[in-house]
Amino acid sequence: MAEVYIVEAVRTPVGKRGGGLSAVHPADLGAHVLKALMERSGADPAAVEDVVFGCLDTVGPQAGDIARTSWLAAGLPEEVPGVTVDRQCGSSQQAAHFAAQAVLSGTSDLVVAGGTQNMSMIPIAFASRKAAEPLGLTEGPYAGSEGWRARYGDRPVNQFHGAELIAHQWGITRQDMEEFALRSHQRAVRAADEGRFDRELAPYGEVTADEGPRRDTSLEKMAELKPVVDGGRLTAAVSSQVSDGASAMLLASERAVQEHGLTPRARVHHLSVRGEDPIRMLTAPIPATAYALKKAGMTLDDIDLVEINEAFASVVLAWLKETGADPAKVNVNGGAIALGHPLGATGTRLMTTLLHELERTGGRFGLQTMCEGGGQANVTILERL
Repeated sequence: MAEVYIVEAVRTPVGKRGGGLSAVHPADLGAHVLKALMERSGADPAAVEDVVFGCLDTVGPQAGDIARTSWLAAGLPEEVPGVTVDRQCGSSQQAAHFAAQAVLSGTSDLVVAGGTQNMSMIPIAFASRKAAEPLGLTEGPYAGSEGWRARYGDRPVNQFHGAELIAHQWGITRQDMEEFALRSHQRAVRAADEGRFDRELAPYGEVTADEGPRRDTSLEKMAELKPVVDGGRLTAAVSSQVSDGASAMLLASERAVQEHGLTPRARVHHLSVRGEDPIRMLTAPIPATAYALKKAGMTLDDIDLVEINEAFASVVLAWLKETGADPAKVNVNGGAIALGHPLGATGTRLMTTLLHELERTGGRFGLQTMCEGGGQANVTILERL
């Protein structure tokens, strides 16, 4: 049976909106992690067969197939191609899946997966709307579709609406979410102080650490914030941060490991993706986790660590309620509420952190999942070697 191994994984620190990475071209963010990846892995860049990158809002500096642009901006061999993937927030996790599938199929032996995003430079969906306006297209991607309207009506389709629906359906209070958000910051600060992120980071200039975690936050401060929607439960404090950053990993076949003298650090044990209600949008990690565990012949008791993206606190809290997972195993170093969520880079950022934490703790299996636009979720299970 074919196997796919993770040889190396690296990420930039995550910059906050308007922070130390905000003026960096997203291709240069991508180039930075690609150079670090190849240097740390010891692999011959010319042996790489494809570069698969996640990125959303691919306009302006993020247009033109940024996977390819990032590779070339890194000064790496021109004969290596690149392709950019958009599965919304899960784009770089899907990039890792596509790269792994290429290896598992025998099509490729050495593939790079990753992602890049500068949300300070290109705010979420803003640039896409601006690009569409000269064409007279001023409404969202679902407006005007007769098939969509026949199936889902005119109900709002956005992440804030979905996160509010989840909070109400699962009986999650604002206080529940604020307590979860506080723990995310506390865990991220502790992880940074203990050097847990040091091995996975490739500092960018003076930006040597994640900029998002707040040491001075408190429940009292969170309680002062206004809801995102009047009368709602969500606030900025319980939502993922707008961020900038990049991440990348090298995946290899057994043949590539032997031919290039590489050292595999983990094996991709399982990968899958599932869909759910696109209006509620953010609940797909619940059925996707059940599907993945069943297909892998596992239970959550077999999983040592979980990374689930903290798009909103309600997403993770509903997942915890439905799965019965042990919160002590979940996002042990904090999540996107504290660390930030550079959309196209978060998937392989989570996987990079999961790999390093499995190594630090001696855990065997790690599971990663994240909610995605359109009501989707990827699941990856890694086995540390």
